[in-house]
Amino acid sequence: MLKKFFWILVVPALLIAGYFAVVLRWNYATGERAGWVQKLSKKGWLCKTWEGEMAMVSLPGTMPEKFTFTVWDDKVADTINKVIGKRVSLHYEQKVGLPTSCFGDTRYYVTHVTAVEEIPLGPGVVVPVPRPPEAAPGAPSAGSPAVPPAVPPAVPAPTTPPATPGK
Repeated sequence: MLKKFFWILVVPALLIAGYFAVVLRWNYATGERAGWVQKLSKKGWLCKTWEGEMAMVSLPGTMPEKFTFTVWDDKVADTINKVIGKRVSLHYEQKVGLPTSCFGDTRYYVTHVTAVEEIPLGPGVVVPVPRPPEAAPGAPSAGSPAVPPAVPPAVPAPTTPPATPGK
């Protein structure tokens, strides 16, 4: 009786757990994609995951390609929510073999997000995005009254005494 229980329940359970352990740790592919995140929402009936959509444009005037992705980590989802509407680069891991949608609706799982500071116009042509000027140390912060810096008193240039003739 105990042998039947072992072979019927324990061995298949161990095989299934081993399969999930391998599939969740192994990546089919990893990479980066850049574009503008258009949407990010938490979805699911039982298993809630963050599902997002990013528009990728290769050349100006072309139709954007949509990249759908899943986020498991709430910290990464918060970072993406802060940069929605800005150009970003998403680092993703592509996983295959996950049997249900409980792990996410897509195969692409975003693990890191970076804001991109330049806009490509074409292959090899980029336009840098202007940054606001950084405040110098000791400079007034935004909202504080500007006080003109103290001007040091003018120091007269040293003069040499006139040379006397004949000495």
